[in-house]
Amino acid sequence: MNTSAATTTQARATGSTVGVGEIVTHYHDVGAGAPLLLLHGSGPGVSAMANWRHTMGPLAEHFRVLAPDMVGFGYTSRPDGIVYGPDTWLAHVVGFLDALGIERAHVIGNSLGARIALGLALQHPDRVDRLVLMGAGVLRRETSPALAVTRSYEPTPEFMRRVLEGFAYDPAIVTDAMVEERYRASVEPGAYEAYAQMFRDAQHAGNATTLPDEALQQVRAETLIVHGFDDKVIPYELSVRMLTLIPDSRLYVLRQCGHWAQLEHAHAFNRLATGFLDA
Repeated sequence: MNTSAATTTQARATGSTVGVGEIVTHYHDVGAGAPLLLLHGSGPGVSAMANWRHTMGPLAEHFRVLAPDMVGFGYTSRPDGIVYGPDTWLAHVVGFLDALGIERAHVIGNSLGARIALGLALQHPDRVDRLVLMGAGVLRRETSPALAVTRSYEPTPEFMRRVLEGFAYDPAIVTDAMVEERYRASVEPGAYEAYAQMFRDAQHAGNATTLPDEALQQVRAETLIVHGFDDKVIPYELSVRMLTLIPDSRLYVLRQCGHWAQLEHAHAFNRLATGFLDA
């Protein structure tokens, strides 16, 4: 394990840590009730807190909310030699649930997190109760210009602003403080290197996130799909297709919303998720 990087990042983390094999996993654990696992998306400088800061509190009024930083992101350690990709992230999430003694949970996945949530529902259906997929890009598609910018990130504040504005419907939501926070997180020891590896290095499989149509037809969990109508990263039409494939699913599309439903329409998203999961 890269102990120097792990020590630095953990010192600035705000939650708890648990060992998942050799991965020292940083996570947030708030509220009480049925377990609810939140899986964040990708992007430079992302973490569970950055992704779910407006979600964890409201949902913790109804559930025990568990929000880990998936390996390669946030304040979780990055073991030397790890190969990033859906299989690695899924194994990390399963190990995280095991480490906390969670046998079954509701799951909300955002973007890349939606792909991992679907992997969990398909490979470990007994571990998933209800499923919420938000901004999911799991069907084959052309890479959007906004996603291409995100994947080509170079660590400067100006580039970070371009990335974040591509996620938003209204660029005004991207404040100087948000840019600074995400930029600083993206240059933590090992953070940029891990991000560049997972999406640009052929040894890693960070871009191998699509699933065939027939896989989605095998999902048995009750599923709520949420998408921003104005999403420039992942077009909402993909979620319309998902609706036709996942047997027990329903779709909610938000107008004047980009790839950040949980930030741009936090109240509506929290209400939707709570109503669906608590029904």
